[in-house]
Amino acid sequence: MVFNVPHFRFSEAAKLLGVSDDTIRRWVDAGQLSAQLDGSGRKVVDGADLAEFSRRQAARQDPGSADASGLGRSARNRFVGLVTEVTMDRVMAQVEMQCGAHRVVSLMSAEAVKELGLEPGVLAVAVVKATQVIVETPGGAR
Repeated sequence: MVFNVPHFRFSEAAKLLGVSDDTIRRWVDAGQLSAQLDGSGRKVVDGADLAEFSRRQAARQDPGSADASGLGRSARNRFVGLVTEVTMDRVMAQVEMQCGAHRVVSLMSAEAVKELGLEPGVLAVAVVKATQVIVETPGGAR
């Protein structure tokens, strides 16, 4: 099965990677990311190239930079961010974090929030272990 891989304008690629348009241009100018012209003469990035570049960029970041425990983990989805809000009653709490462009919300015991010292402005790591992940695409199936 062959799919038509999309091309992304610099502004779209920037939004997907959470950087500025200028950063995309610098990466292209430095030869780190390849670009081509679309039918209208605009520079675009091939979707497959962007995906591979994104993977390389993520691999260059140290996933354990906020966690010096050195422990091996089965969970691969780790989001480093700042706690932005904590809503708590006597038993349960809702903790919101901003991890780059992503808002992550966790429900946990009020006791855990107190033990971890979670409050707005605290650096934390959200670890997600999911057996089911739903994947959607814009415009439906091809």
